[in-house]
Amino acid sequence: MEFWRDLLVFVGGLWAGTINTIVGSGSLVTFPILVALGFPPVNSIISNAMGLVAGGFSGAWGYRREAASARRTLVRLLPVSFFGGLLGAFLLLSLPEKVFGYVAPALIVAAILLVIFQPRLSAWAKRRQGLTHTSPEQADHQKLPAVLYVLTFLIGVYGGYFTAAQGVLLMAVLGIFFHGTLQQSNAIKVILSLVVNLIAAVAYLLFAFDRINWLAVLLIAVGSLLGGFLGAGIGRRLSPTVLRIVIVLLGVVALANMLAKLVTA
Repeated sequence: MEFWRDLLVFVGGLWAGTINTIVGSGSLVTFPILVALGFPPVNSIISNAMGLVAGGFSGAWGYRREAASARRTLVRLLPVSFFGGLLGAFLLLSLPEKVFGYVAPALIVAAILLVIFQPRLSAWAKRRQGLTHTSPEQADHQKLPAVLYVLTFLIGVYGGYFTAAQGVLLMAVLGIFFHGTLQQSNAIKVILSLVVNLIAAVAYLLFAFDRINWLAVLLIAVGSLLGGFLGAGIGRRLSPTVLRIVIVLLGVVALANMLAKLVTA
């Protein structure tokens, strides 16, 4: 790739790693960039998911204290996300690419809507949590409802197949069904998303090695690794509204690009 293209992918990875740690939906930054640069959609998802693993590790390290306070809940939900991500990666690699070409636009629309309505979802979650009056320690010992396991599995499938906005989905679900603090929910979100991306990355290495663009993976990995560390600092100083506007715009660009390819195919 040319220098400006490399720089664009790197900056996208930096941004995605930062907002993934805070909000989620970082793939709606990097995926549209790769598609706009001419990468095939499935190759973009594969390279993007592999690159963002690095940012997941740095984000998880940044939230290690909050994760420790929700250890029991994490242990119970990790296997569910693991198998969901495995199924999602299997579907991505097994279904014909034209299926993804039709499904991806719908998933992008869903992800964009989640980003747009995230403040309302978060506010609703906060109001619900405000009614529980449980301490972080008590929350980690709560009996998790079966619906939380089911939804976490389905989000894992979604994440393994598409990755974008799985963090937003997890925060909404945890906000409703997990009675801990938002910081605990965010730590759980970061680690569960990391597990899904990691298992998907391993599947891609084993079964789709030839579809990986290693330069894109490297640029996104370095950028997202730095972004994950910066997420708790610089990211919290940025306006969430501005972040959401740009994410939505990038998502719309990706959507228009993919729909144009479908029309001309």
